Amino acid sequence: MVIRPTPVSGFEEFPSAERERSIPCRFESQVARYAERIAIEDGAQRWTYRNLNEAANRVAREILRIQTSDKNPVTLLFSRGFNAIAGILAVLKAGRAWVPMVPGEPVERLRLLLAEAGSSIVLTDASHRHEAGAVARNHAGVLEIECAIVSGAADNLALDVKPDALSNLIFTSGSTGRPKGVMHTHRIILNNIMVHTNSLYLTHKDRICQVASYTTLAGTSSIFRALLNGATLLPFNIAAEGAANLAPWLIDKGITVCQIVPTLFRSLIQCLPERVTFPDMRILHLGGEPVYRKDVLDFRRLFPKTCCLVHNLGSSEAPTIRQFFVDHNSAVEEERVPVGYPVPDREVTIADDAGEPVGFDEIGEVVVRSRYLAEGYWRQPELTRLAFELDPSGDGMRRFHTGDLGSMSQDGCLRIHGRKDSQVKLHGYRVEVQEIEAILLSLDGIEQAAVAVFSETDSQRLVAFVVLQAGHDLAEDSIHNYLRETLASFMVPRKVVI
Repeated sequence: MVIRPTPVSGFEEFPSAERERSIPCRFESQVARYAERIAIEDGAQRWTYRNLNEAANRVAREILRIQTSDKNPVTLLFSRGFNAIAGILAVLKAGRAWVPMVPGEPVERLRLLLAEAGSSIVLTDASHRHEAGAVARNHAGVLEIECAIVSGAADNLALDVKPDALSNLIFTSGSTGRPKGVMHTHRIILNNIMVHTNSLYLTHKDRICQVASYTTLAGTSSIFRALLNGATLLPFNIAAEGAANLAPWLIDKGITVCQIVPTLFRSLIQCLPERVTFPDMRILHLGGEPVYRKDVLDFRRLFPKTCCLVHNLGSSEAPTIRQFFVDHNSAVEEERVPVGYPVPDREVTIADDAGEPVGFDEIGEVVVRSRYLAEGYWRQPELTRLAFELDPSGDGMRRFHTGDLGSMSQDGCLRIHGRKDSQVKLHGYRVEVQEIEAILLSLDGIEQAAVAVFSETDSQRLVAFVVLQAGHDLAEDSIHNYLRETLASFMVPRKVVI
């Protein structure tokens, strides 16, 4: 039986016609309706929809003033909060695409992302101005958002941004050692938010937290789940605040919709004082990693009967292709929770190595057929050709080969059984171990390298194994430090074994 959340007062369906507008158009329609409602609440600071819209308009005009003819993406370097959100909206209002970067990551890696994107502007704030300058060097200009917000006209720009215009790049790990920039359009994001809005019954009354980084699809989805529905977005910086403070914060802020990875959910459970519950929560979304029966039991123990747990399957290339809902009465007998049942506009088939459909309950590759897939990989046409293909039907549909191994039951429920390749998901991030191996092999003195994933009680960890060249004497610490200086933090192996 397919479970759904209980509809809530104030819910309005997200119309399919909205997908044929732009993200700024949808956002500005919420501003017109909810101008004085709180759009972002960050600590003691609050910004209304009017405040946020006017700030984004001013910054958009400054972007257009600087970037008159160059329409390449604009790179953002922000921590979570108002400035990051205003920056995203400003870039979209200027008819450009945004590329998110995380402060504190190795400078060389950030420079690599900047070069891959071809950005001529790094948009940042005063607290990250020095770091942005080090990343940009002579290749891009730096625009400080605080300076742009205080001047210029605050009215809407009313640019004609098409739904198929590029909206953002999400860079993921690449098997060749080169990051892959997954290209999203306005239409793809709007379609994904339509699915979330209508399946989770999102309303302007919701208080939606953003725990995931804005460099991930989960973080982007949390932002637009709120701002395209008139709801309030509340960012939480897990790196700065710590997992132990998340549960009290969720309760104190009256969060109604929360998306986190299962690993973080388990840490949250371990940190909870006795008899603590989440009275306001109505949607707990666990995604990006497997969910187990024990997670469901913990959910039922701590969350109100009005709350629904949702597990899903999606990727940067094919957002939200399946959903599985669990309430306090649904039976969950399997140790690993399925990823669930169909969502609108995305068909899933299970195919063998020859591309032919397999039977019910047989394992094969998960293949998605839809009009709402990512456009491909930024400036990597050959990689795009290998992963995406036109559907033979000739009706404009495309297919994406996910690399996930799955099986489909007769009632249409999808279960995942691992990967065809060496790609892994860690804390909601997608990691190609070949990229880490390529970086290891670039270090003088290493002859062979292999990276493996080991499962622990509540999570997974990466371990690197290396063989040194004859005559070289590298220490494990020096190799580890090299990886920290080169890779994104989520890609650094926990341990190096020589």
